[in-house]
Amino acid sequence: MLFNSLPFLYGFLPVTYVVFWLLKRKTDRYIWLTLTGYVFYAFWNYRFCALMAASTLVSYLAGLGLRAWDDPRRRRLCLIVPITIDLCLLGFFKYANFGLDTANQVAAWLGLPWYFSGPTIILPVGISFYTFHTITYIVDSYRRTITPTRNVFEFSCYVSLFSQLVAGPIVRFKQIEDDLEHIDRTDRWRTWDLGWSFFTIGMIKKVLVADTIAAVINPALAEHATLSTAGAWLCMLGYAYQIYFDFSGYSDMAVGLGYLFGIRIPQNFDSPYRALDPSDFWRRWHISLSTCLRDYLYIPLGGNRGGAWPMYRNLMITMLLGGLWHGANWTFVVWGGYHGALLVGYRLARRPWDALPAPVRRAAMFFLVVVGWVFFRADTLAMAGDLLGSMFGGVAGPALAGGALLVPVLALAAAAAHVGKNSWELRHQWRPAAAVGLTLLFAVCLGVIYAGFRLPFLYFQF
Repeated sequence: MLFNSLPFLYGFLPVTYVVFWLLKRKTDRYIWLTLTGYVFYAFWNYRFCALMAASTLVSYLAGLGLRAWDDPRRRRLCLIVPITIDLCLLGFFKYANFGLDTANQVAAWLGLPWYFSGPTIILPVGISFYTFHTITYIVDSYRRTITPTRNVFEFSCYVSLFSQLVAGPIVRFKQIEDDLEHIDRTDRWRTWDLGWSFFTIGMIKKVLVADTIAAVINPALAEHATLSTAGAWLCMLGYAYQIYFDFSGYSDMAVGLGYLFGIRIPQNFDSPYRALDPSDFWRRWHISLSTCLRDYLYIPLGGNRGGAWPMYRNLMITMLLGGLWHGANWTFVVWGGYHGALLVGYRLARRPWDALPAPVRRAAMFFLVVVGWVFFRADTLAMAGDLLGSMFGGVAGPALAGGALLVPVLALAAAAAHVGKNSWELRHQWRPAAAVGLTLLFAVCLGVIYAGFRLPFLYFQF
């Protein structure tokens, strides 16, 4: 089920909202949000609800153990066993086919008569995100950053919260613990404006900006070998804005839905295309993931401790694994390594880079990010090579089909991304002018949805 679909807007959301506010007891609201989360997930594939339930139960029991026991050996078991189970499930469903394909490619390259085969494995939607939720919960419980909850429905509500279940943001338990603990006393009207404003803005980003760009660049990228240099750059600029408005739009909608139920989901994007350097970019892009990689991988690896070379190693490991987290494809690994190299390069050349004027640094950083998106968007390394060859090779060719529509949309997207205020910088007050404008744009979104043109959010595949 998509946020930008009629069944969600006219069926699921109104029913979930009305029943939630009719319920008064805390546990009743936990149970209702848990049930609706599983119903929402079942629209993708009901069979994988059992997988999420199993992961939830294992992590909940581990939390009880960490709450009850002070013995270091028992606590380590409560840390290692559930995380191992979670990672094994994630590894099997997300990376098993990738591992077999890679092994076959290596065998063919070496001329070995080996071929490995296995069952076709379907990737459960959102498994990367809810696995991060359970792992961060266990690690924070082990570190005594949080006190694990005794209420199984509170924990299951946290894991299966439909607003951020399948594409984030990655919300740590401690970030919404207070809201969950007081969910029976939340004021329905205190965050009403915030909720609908964030949700509407996210819908506009997704339907009117991201999907309009996708309608032009997706067919062009399907024929990437025929693209001219100008067409290739238009496509990759389009993709840079598409993925930003698509994913930040989803995050805004998730935040808005959270507010409607009294839960404050944290910010996930902070105008990343205004970044001055690679470190600044990762403080602004997919904040929930970058901070998780920092706190649960980079720092445990050693972080900045031990000198320059260990720090560079830790950065590269973190970014390579961060790239692999996005998908079982070598293109994502290369994309992660590319950003790791940018982070290392920035630390090596920080003084001359920081001496440049701010507009120059912003423009250069955006250029580097767009080049990196080639690997993220490409289906194969060969396709990435073709695109880079077209972008930097001076290739002539016909004008991009749909370019007359794409250029003005990109101009508006660029103005919003580079100069305009982001969603968290707006006031979100439904004054007459703002209310009329948002209502009209939301009505246009509905018209597009009624016309049958709707695309899944890009991060659903991760």
